[in-house]
Amino acid sequence: MATAATQVPQALPITNPTVVITDSAAPVNTPAIRSFITRLNDTVRRSTSELRPWPEMIDRSAIARPASLSEATSRLRKNLPYFRVNYTAIVGLSLALSLVTHPVSLFLLLSLLASWSFLYLFRPSDPPLTILGRTFSDRETLGGLVLISIIVIFMTSVGSLIISAITLGAVLVCIHGALRVPEDLFLDEPDQQGGAAAGLLSFLGGAASSVASAAPVMASRV
Repeated sequence: MATAATQVPQALPITNPTVVITDSAAPVNTPAIRSFITRLNDTVRRSTSELRPWPEMIDRSAIARPASLSEATSRLRKNLPYFRVNYTAIVGLSLALSLVTHPVSLFLLLSLLASWSFLYLFRPSDPPLTILGRTFSDRETLGGLVLISIIVIFMTSVGSLIISAITLGAVLVCIHGALRVPEDLFLDEPDQQGGAAAGLLSFLGGAASSVASAAPVMASRV
């Protein structure tokens, strides 16, 4: 009697395919953004702590017309280091109001800042930037951003608007500094001599150190 041969089905090998996801968009350098935001918050916090009371700044009893140009200059030199944060806020407010009242210029400026941030400043050099299947080197990206910045600032109303707003803020600061009698301001002598550098220029010094530390990296990218 013949026995039917039973065939045992063999188990098929199961493999886990590895899915490779390629992202053409360059990742954003998150640590660089976090460091920039942290430094910006520290600078704003220190500046806010040095903000003088606004009622003290606009005290009408301390407003008087200077007798001469030299007296006006002397008042301005004493008021600048004392009200440096308030004066910076006035210039910033003038710039902000000018941009808000011109939404097209505000949109162009924000687009330009976003382009610099996400396409060059906070973007790692590897992998290279790819747009519509076209790969751009760091030098090409930098050149394109510089060209776009020149077009936006000098060939549109953005540049004239920024200059006009800063000029208006500076004029207001000079007028207040010349009219405000500084006799009631208690400012230490070291602060009076170097307060402006310690206040307004402190942020510039920090920014300069950041640029100096980042210069080798940017030079290697270019």
